[in-house]
Amino acid sequence: MRTLSGPRVLLPHGAGFNKALSDEGSPHLASGLDPHYLLADGEPLAALHALAHGDQLARLAEHCPATAARGAVVGDPSLDRLLGAVAHRESYRSALGTGERRLVVLTSTWGPESLLARRPELPGELLGLLPHDAYQLALVLHPNEYSRTSTFDLSRHLGPALTAGLILARPYEEWAALLVAADAVVTDHGSTALYAAALGRPVIGAYDGGSELIPGSPMARMLTGVPRLVKAGDLVHLLPAAEAQDTRDFADAAFALPGQALQHLRSELYRLLGLQPRHVPVAPPALPRPAAPQSPRALAVRAEVSGLRVGVERFPPFTSEVVHHLAAEHPEAGHRHLQSASVLWHRAQPASPSPHTSTWTAAGWTARVLEEFPGCRTAAAILSPERCLVRRRSSEPLSVRIAPCRTAARISRADPAAVVSAVHAWLGAHPQWTPPATITCEIGSLAVRVELSPAGGTDLDYEL
Repeated sequence: MRTLSGPRVLLPHGAGFNKALSDEGSPHLASGLDPHYLLADGEPLAALHALAHGDQLARLAEHCPATAARGAVVGDPSLDRLLGAVAHRESYRSALGTGERRLVVLTSTWGPESLLARRPELPGELLGLLPHDAYQLALVLHPNEYSRTSTFDLSRHLGPALTAGLILARPYEEWAALLVAADAVVTDHGSTALYAAALGRPVIGAYDGGSELIPGSPMARMLTGVPRLVKAGDLVHLLPAAEAQDTRDFADAAFALPGQALQHLRSELYRLLGLQPRHVPVAPPALPRPAAPQSPRALAVRAEVSGLRVGVERFPPFTSEVVHHLAAEHPEAGHRHLQSASVLWHRAQPASPSPHTSTWTAAGWTARVLEEFPGCRTAAAILSPERCLVRRRSSEPLSVRIAPCRTAARISRADPAAVVSAVHAWLGAHPQWTPPATITCEIGSLAVRVELSPAGGTDLDYEL
């Protein structure tokens, strides 16, 4: 950097100067405050240190007095971008397909003390324990992990979890949208969680200790004050305590001047250039909507039937939970899951633009699947979010009508594939029933009313 001409400006990387790396610069000093990096031949390298909080300015003066006069508190532009994106929270959750589920985001820094390095099995463990229709899980990794490991190796290592529905944030911008969309954050000692705390998101610690975290830093104080996740199975029990805590108090130690960073930073930069800025409002650019995650193609289903009510919880096939049956999407699920699934479902696709077409009817497809897969007991064509055609082996096809869940302000829908599993379990428990019937399916936080009746021509002839 010393070879660059013109005034040089340094801004913090992350929030709060929380980590010290023993193999870089001065041991036990955060690199952003380390004279080893801030001085060149004893002179300050930068004309301006643009900091996020007054405490950072005091620490800079303590550890590198020669630079103290060049420090200025301007706030944090990344935080301002997150705060400006809060209004888009519903849009981000819609893009992620979160629905009424609780989105839990795991954040991992880089290096040997990171969450991914120390507890690489945690994403898979949580997915195997958290019901798919009640929780959604995402993972935010430090960009250094992508550089060190490569996207290919990360995808291979996390393959089972990704197949089970884990959202892996892309290394640029998407992490911020996930924090805005999140219902809770599980973190190691990386500073990403301080941004979540500034948004008021519940935080749970998952750092096992080490030499990198600087005592008394904002992150250290937060990890001391929030619930700590020791075992994956404890997460559900820790969430209420985390939700009862106002995490914004921890973030106040890392961020000042919220919403004003670009304005103050521009003033400082123009001052260095000897220019007068135009008095035009500055706003951070909007965060892009996150990419839609892959939906699980096979799920292990736990079903409990009680009269006209069916409770359904779905998990990845690798779960250790006791389950009732395996359900899989045809033809997307792997061959092994298709062969062993008791329930196979298929979602109707948009009409092909080609002038030459040949499509299955719902009646034809369900009959063919039961013939092709001897282990399958129920085949279902999902025609829309509110309509399915279900065919049991040795039974006549049924029309299934799924009522949306309505409140005064919102309309919520359960995944029709979960309803199909509930219908499969209910029919198995009531082999002598006579249609029609209305049952209630409890799926995640929703209680869904489902009507079963003999299939009519409209559903039988529906083109898939």
